[in-house]
Order: sequence, then C-alpha cells, then structure tokens
Amino acid sequence: MALKTLSAANAAALDKDLMSTGAFSLDQLMELAGLSVSQAVYKVHPPSRGKNVLVVCGPGNNGGDGLVAARHLFYYGYRPTICYPKPTKNELYQRLMTQLRNLDVPFTSDFAAALQSTDHVVDAIFGFSFSGEVREPFGAIIEAMEKTRVSVTAVDAPSSWNIESGPPEEGPGKNFQPEALISLTAPKPLVKYFKGRHFVGGRFLPPSVAEKYGVEMPAYQGVDQIVELDQNGHRL
Repeated sequence: MALKTLSAANAAALDKDLMSTGAFSLDQLMELAGLSVSQAVYKVHPPSRGKNVLVVCGPGNNGGDGLVAARHLFYYGYRPTICYPKPTKNELYQRLMTQLRNLDVPFTSDFAAALQSTDHVVDAIFGFSFSGEVREPFGAIIEAMEKTRVSVTAVDAPSSWNIESGPPEEGPGKNFQPEALISLTAPKPLVKYFKGRHFVGGRFLPPSVAEKYGVEMPAYQGVDQIVELDQNGHRL
C-alpha cells in the first residue's frame, strides 16, 4: 500500500502536537530531521562520489534541518560548506552555526562560486510552510540549482514548490527536479510531481500521533532513519 500524503496544514498541526502532547522540543525534532537528511544524502551520494557537499539553508526550520545535516555529514567524512544568506538570530540556530564553526566548516554567501567546486547540493531553503513568491537571493540560488548538472537532494520539498500543487507555473523552480527528495515525517502531496529518488524519514512518531493524522509508518530496517519509496509510494 502506498503511503498517504500529509497536507501543509496537517503537517503544521502534527508538529504542534509533537511539541505539546508528544513532549518533543524544537531542537530535538530538528536533530531527528537533520539526521534523516544526512542518511538520505549518504544513500544518494556516498563519499566515494565526491566529498564536497554544499548545504544551502533558508531562514526557517528547513534551514535548521540543513545545518544539523551538515554536522552529521562532517562526521560521515564529507567536507560540507554552508550557504546561509539570511541567518536568524534565534539562539537555537546560532548554536547550530557555532557547532559547525567549531568543526571548521566554512560558511559562504556566494552560492554560485561554491557550486563550481561542489560534488552535491542539499536544498534546505524552503519546506512545507512555503507559499507566495520567491524573494532574492533565493530566486537566483534556486535557478542555479535548476540549471546545474551537480546532483541535488531537497529537504521536504524542492524549494519554490507548492506543497499541494508542486512546481510553480513560472519563475524560479518551474523546471526544478532534484535528484532526490527526503520527505520529513510523511510525504507531502507534491510528491506526485516529483520524478527522482524519494525517501521518507519519520522514525520517531508516537503511534497515537501517527494514527491521529493518518500517517502510515513504513518498515524501517535496522538502525536506518529513512526508507526509500518508489514512484507509487511503496517501499523499495
């Protein structure tokens, strides 16, 4: 049976339940999400294919997931670089940045230049809560990811895509099809427009929360935090 998708409204409500009745903190959820992202990258682009990974982060929680993923990737043997054009002053994000700087992970504001020397890109700009128009500098970054031959893994959604209706009809991201997508908690409706490798990471949901939102837990194997799905949403 194919996994059901989770709307943007239900994804937001589920997160609130996790942080209230589920007793999770935001940094716990971000750590779990970033760990899932890092495992997806390892599956799609193992270090043998090139260790330079450019992680581009947006100003919200999706960007935080990217910062966490970069730390895990460092310990897997990769050489991550962070592009974080709009960093937030929130203490949680500042701590995540400090953790990376303590590892001598470089930060850059020049995505186009960094793209020339990377082997893989992690798109952690916008997640399930994105709506409206893409503003700069993210428009130019999305267009660069759209045109590059470097493989890209998108976090929860290819940036600029509408969670329900997929890629925009015009503008940045119209033809953006990353090599891979890691859906966090559960797939979102946009997956029907996605053509690449698809993973889901949500191996932390309490059964009561999963049941409330109709989230079907896939059969995770061993210590894996992710499961790869086929184009029909079935586990590979």
